[in-house]
Amino acid sequence: MNNIIYHVDAFTSEPFKGNPAGVFITSGELVEDYMQAIAAEINLSETAFLSPAENGFRIRFYTPETEIDLCGHATLSAAHILYELGIVPPETILKFFSRAGELNVQNSNNMIIMDLPAYKFKKKKLPDDFKEICNFIPGEFYKCDHNWHMAILKKEEELINASPDFTRLKKSDYSNLIITADSSDENIDFIVRCFVPGMGINEDPVTGSAHCALTPYWSAKTGKKQFTSYQASKRGGYLRVGLAKDRVHIAGNAVTIFRSELMI
Repeated sequence: MNNIIYHVDAFTSEPFKGNPAGVFITSGELVEDYMQAIAAEINLSETAFLSPAENGFRIRFYTPETEIDLCGHATLSAAHILYELGIVPPETILKFFSRAGELNVQNSNNMIIMDLPAYKFKKKKLPDDFKEICNFIPGEFYKCDHNWHMAILKKEEELINASPDFTRLKKSDYSNLIITADSSDENIDFIVRCFVPGMGINEDPVTGSAHCALTPYWSAKTGKKQFTSYQASKRGGYLRVGLAKDRVHIAGNAVTIFRSELMI
């Protein structure tokens, strides 16, 4: 098991949809530079590295360029592999110990449900260079926990057509950017896209951790606690999310695509 890396598509029940992640389970924690090198070689938006801990698993998340505190779709992928391989029984509530705190995950009604921290968000003045870099002007702009920024668009069409200058966005102070808007589809509460050139990914396909900020924002705006969102990336993905005090619950499916053996 120490040499097997799993490729999983998360937030989808169909292969080649949703957001792909690598999952690497080891008997002990690896050296940070080694994990970063593996993540760069795999070149997926995130790779989760798991190692056993008391009453659960330590989990670390790496993009091709850097380590991050929390990744929703990689957490979902890791839980999927642990359940699918029978490493833990399907009725087990998984405990992951991450840099963002303890993450609890469980199986329920053929879905994997993650219990993640709700992010705080604070309204900020729009940066002077925002329109020039992003090619739109949001109605509201926020700084969120874990180095996210969030722009609220007035029209769904603006979100669909958004095309930032990623080279300049990467060098900006808001290089990890969530954009969101009301949905015109009666079955979807809000839509979202996530640009993260600061982490080495121009656009993330489906971003669980962004919903740690989106869910409390839309709850404060609408008074609702449960939402269906659609991430309007090329691959696309639907998420069911809910707010429970200071926690965000995110439900999704995942599909194992292939496994690779590390030969070094």
